[in-house]
Amino acid sequence: MKETNLKIIPLGGLGEVGRNMMLYEYDDTAIVVDCGTMFPENDMLGIDCIIPDFQYLRSRKDKIRGVIITHGHEDHIGAISYFLSEFNVPVYGTPLTLGLIKVKLTRRGMINNVSLNTIRAGESIRIGPFKVDFFHVCHSIPDSVGLGIETPEGLIVQSGDYKFDHTPVDNWPTDYAKLVEFSRRGVLALIADSTNATRPGWTPSEQNVSEAFEKVFSQAKGRIIIASFASLISRVQQAVNAAVAHRRKICFVGTSMVENVEMAEKLNYLTIPPGTMVSLNTALELPEEEVVIMCTGAQGEPASILGRLARGTQRQFDIRRGDTVVLSSKTIPGNEEAVFSTINDLFRQGANVIYEEIAPVHVSGHGSQEDIKLLLHLTKPKYFIPAYGEVRHMMQAKLLAMQTGIPEKHVLVIEDGAVINIKNGKAKIGGQIPINTIFVDGSWVGDLGPDEMRDRAMLSQDGIVLVHVNLHKENGELMGKPEIISRGFAASQEAQEILARLEKPVIETVKNSNGNLEKNIIRTVKNLIYKETRRNPTVLVTMSNL
Repeated sequence: MKETNLKIIPLGGLGEVGRNMMLYEYDDTAIVVDCGTMFPENDMLGIDCIIPDFQYLRSRKDKIRGVIITHGHEDHIGAISYFLSEFNVPVYGTPLTLGLIKVKLTRRGMINNVSLNTIRAGESIRIGPFKVDFFHVCHSIPDSVGLGIETPEGLIVQSGDYKFDHTPVDNWPTDYAKLVEFSRRGVLALIADSTNATRPGWTPSEQNVSEAFEKVFSQAKGRIIIASFASLISRVQQAVNAAVAHRRKICFVGTSMVENVEMAEKLNYLTIPPGTMVSLNTALELPEEEVVIMCTGAQGEPASILGRLARGTQRQFDIRRGDTVVLSSKTIPGNEEAVFSTINDLFRQGANVIYEEIAPVHVSGHGSQEDIKLLLHLTKPKYFIPAYGEVRHMMQAKLLAMQTGIPEKHVLVIEDGAVINIKNGKAKIGGQIPINTIFVDGSWVGDLGPDEMRDRAMLSQDGIVLVHVNLHKENGELMGKPEIISRGFAASQEAQEILARLEKPVIETVKNSNGNLEKNIIRTVKNLIYKETRRNPTVLVTMSNL
């Protein structure tokens, strides 16, 4: 009999916030859980998002039997279209989750080529040696599930994003009974959300947001503009409820927001009373005190509706003095600069801006320290693997697990690419597969690497200097003067003076060069510019033979 064991490999989401993806591999079968994106960092210029590295999966393409999605947030579904363009496997998810995925796939013209399979909390499926139980968890989006994965080596529970909320918007709390049932069966390993492991206490209920909205709506004199994630359907319902209570009409702006609202309403995950929702054109004609506008852009994305409103570049309408703008989402780590810049610009335009730091207009969907400890007590795992967080989050979750009685050696803090081998009831970290950062820039996927990012950073910091020389095609002598121009290097007058002083050294370099002329010109220009300015622009040289 062939020796085999269970392998669990995080391909994204451990050691970082976002691009969540977990691989379970046993013998000739593998299943993937989640396939998300991650926001780029501030120095990743021009990058739209970051997706998981599929290289390891490509080498096991024939083994992959399906991808299971825990819920519909971008950090769990954002990369699904990129994945399905390479791997033709069934997708399993709850109705709302699949609805959000359908919106994405339809936009990319892929909807007819994909097998989407609806499952509901409380149901189970079998994929090869894996039996997967789906159980409901509370999160900031309806229809979220965690997974109980029965494997030949034992039961693995993967929480998905969760919290214990006794008053959720949809009145559907986390399934305590199922978690207790898992503990009775014996949980070999718990893989659980650690995003809020540094926050003491319990994560507040979504009901707090409804109360905060009530206060905002009762005090606002003009229009109310609410920015949130397009997939945050629970928050959309809360905005609708507040609009109805205060006799306001609501309109939705932004392609993703409009499409998701339409889909969620069709699937009955969103209830909008007749006559409550209006078009943007209608909303702009109504009295300001009767209007709510809900849009994307709570992360300060420049191309989003709110980002364009803040900078005065939104084509359809502008911020008006007296508008109340509500940012109803948590600032994702790394986005702070963009978010605060957007808030500052909105204030400058006369808006009253309300955000998480000054009012509870957002509560996290992730469990805090007491939530994490309760999950550990309910499931009683032999091993604990913190997930969905930076190293600092996972290390804090490790301490919480040890407080609940799990031995330190049974808490495995790992990052993307680490291989966990499970055999005969024992879990060990064994090996590491390479994981690269896969950038998405428009239609380019994975075509940019660290070198290109470094070049972009240098161009943004010090600009570029272009040198063109015309050479005699027979003797190689310089014809005329070199043309030297710059972009993003210095203010116009100062740049012209510096570039004018470069002409003579470049002429001398061409005359005296007996080696690589392009390299020699670059060295000359760089040295002189650095000597005068202490700056290091990118220098490009072009040559023509006449």
